[in-house]
Amino acid sequence: MEYVLLIFSLLTIIKASDILVDASVSIAERMKMPKILIALTIMAFSTCAPELAISFTSIAAKNGTIAFANVVGSCIVNILLVIGLAAVINPIKVKDTTIKKELPLLMLITLAFATTLLEGITSPGATNIFSRSRGVLFISLFSLFVIYIVQLVRRRQKTDEEVISKYTMKRAITYFILSIAAIIVSSDLLVDNAIAIAGKIGVSQKLITMVIIVIGTSLPELVMTAMAARKNEHEMAIGNIIGTNIFNICIVLGLPISLLGDVAIVGFNVIDIFFVAIAAVSLFFFANNGRKVSRREGIIMLGTFITYYTYLILS
Repeated sequence: MEYVLLIFSLLTIIKASDILVDASVSIAERMKMPKILIALTIMAFSTCAPELAISFTSIAAKNGTIAFANVVGSCIVNILLVIGLAAVINPIKVKDTTIKKELPLLMLITLAFATTLLEGITSPGATNIFSRSRGVLFISLFSLFVIYIVQLVRRRQKTDEEVISKYTMKRAITYFILSIAAIIVSSDLLVDNAIAIAGKIGVSQKLITMVIIVIGTSLPELVMTAMAARKNEHEMAIGNIIGTNIFNICIVLGLPISLLGDVAIVGFNVIDIFFVAIAAVSLFFFANNGRKVSRREGIIMLGTFITYYTYLILS
């Protein structure tokens, strides 16, 4: 039964993600809003729901390792695997505003996160505590993202041109809500059954957290970004990942720690932090190279992802 539910939930995520992309595009077109705005906010926050639930649960139980493994893994997977695979399917064009504003903001927040993780690791014998003040710091950094979103809303272009969208506004909103609900429920179902299967075949808890849970909860981003790339909705493809990673660091991690207090983190080393940083930096430089992430660069990202996860499995 676990295998049946696993396959069913995966197929549901794929179909719901396809509908979500079309619904999001229709909403953006009919409201005369930039598609990147929908991707950066509603789509990104919605697909972070599984990670946010896991983070609150683990930090409330004072198990910081699960929460951090979830965020660290998601930040790496979302860029190296999701963007890499999407670029191999169809090279992703990147707009100037994304290169000049959104990607630098993502890189700033990611490097700040990597720097805070280094504290404690570089001091022998010290306990690496992620304090409430650090959580507040990332909530504050999130305000920069909010300011940018407000600017996007203010400068949206108003036009009287007739818009031809796939769905009417009412139908688009209905499909949008239903597809998000389907993705969240299916993601939970997929992760639960994946863990059950992994437990039966004797996979370690570390592998479950970093591979099964992280990749399982990143499936909505993976499928939606791949679908968006296939449909040539490049803003949706890259915007979803930028928004998701910012939400992951600032809200999924920063919010529960700000509310619930300090948490100790163990099991992370310089290599983990290096790959978190290199993922954001590589996306920035690849996007700057010809204003697109090419198939060759997508292959490099996938190779980097395989290298990191090979290290995880063998270490």
